[in-house]
Amino acid sequence: MERLMALGIAATGLAFVLFLLLHLGGVSLALLAPATFEQAAIGLHAWPGLVPLELALAVVALAHPALSLHRVLANRRARGPVAGPLHSRRSGADGALAALAARAVPWSGALLLVFLVVHLAQLRWHRPAPGQELAALLAVLGSPFGLALYVLAGACVALHLFHGHESAHRSLGLLDAANGGRIRTAGRLVAVGLGTGFALLPVALLLRGPLPGGPLG
Repeated sequence: MERLMALGIAATGLAFVLFLLLHLGGVSLALLAPATFEQAAIGLHAWPGLVPLELALAVVALAHPALSLHRVLANRRARGPVAGPLHSRRSGADGALAALAARAVPWSGALLLVFLVVHLAQLRWHRPAPGQELAALLAVLGSPFGLALYVLAGACVALHLFHGHESAHRSLGLLDAANGGRIRTAGRLVAVGLGTGFALLPVALLLRGPLPGGPLG
């Protein structure tokens, strides 16, 4: 049962990482090629497979925290009421950062769920008119609250992946002394890359501002 739970957490986490990579690549077009971004948005929302894909992502979004919470509660019951929280065994700056990321997992995960609901309410459930995707995004980012939420979400992505990548490998028995360094390095690169991308892209878009005549003008 423990193995199946770990596999479920790792699989749903991996699905989200793949989604984040694709999503960051797509949204980056808003900065690098606005006209292509608008055309891609129009094509995506006309794609018949979009709704099934969104439903699958919704299942992942619910299953990942549910499985994680269930596992935490099961581990606490197994360790007993007097057991304290687990700490990283590594020392120095790396161990301190790993411990911070581990302690922040409930908060970073909860904030990401809040961001997801707000993001969908702003730009999916009330979808902009065709060709106005970038204008709607800039309007959201023009609010101090909106910009802060998007930047904070990027930081939460970095923290969550910083811990989650290593934790998933350890839970599945794939982390050992021989490959631990490589797995941690790869995980940190992914975490920092995605987190930085999602945190800085909204700022870059806001600084660039709307293009003269609009993206498709």
